[in-house]
Amino acid sequence: MAKLQIAQDVAADELLSTDPFALLIGMLLDQQFPMERAFAGPAKIRDRFGSMDPEAIAAAEPESFADLCATPPAIHRYGRSMAGRVQSLAQTVVDEYDGDTASIWTTATSGKQLFDRVRALPGFGDQKAKIFTALLAKQLDVKPSGWTTVVGDYGKKGFRSVADVRDPESLQKVRDFKKAAKAAAKAQDG
Repeated sequence: MAKLQIAQDVAADELLSTDPFALLIGMLLDQQFPMERAFAGPAKIRDRFGSMDPEAIAAAEPESFADLCATPPAIHRYGRSMAGRVQSLAQTVVDEYDGDTASIWTTATSGKQLFDRVRALPGFGDQKAKIFTALLAKQLDVKPSGWTTVVGDYGKKGFRSVADVRDPESLQKVRDFKKAAKAAAKAQDG
């Protein structure tokens, strides 16, 4: 895998770069929470739980797993509920992909199939699936035929989402883009 710099933390980014399930969890956590902190969440799980193995995470006792995810600094603003989502995601990876997270994208034969697979994961809506598909294409060179069609604007050059974060400067540009988009939407509604 490529060297990612999403969490802006050497150890967390190394995990995201080498463990497909960690990257998937980071994307799951990227909502209502600062992007770099969401993508640092998988490293906290690994450090506290001792593993990123989807089968082990799925099988973990839910209350204990929620406790370790909610312990400050928590993996997310809603650490306990996100722990349940992480376990649900792990169970899906085990049940549908034999625990091989990367096969979600390495065996996809089209952009639509990849998007549909990601969209079907627990906690992944349309927008999150588009962004993750764009991240796979732009940063990991996973570009099945038609990927640009399914991701829409997230496939364009620029700084629209986590798919475009490669360093602290691009992280700030993505933040600025999101802030401007929110302001424009608010002005339109207003």
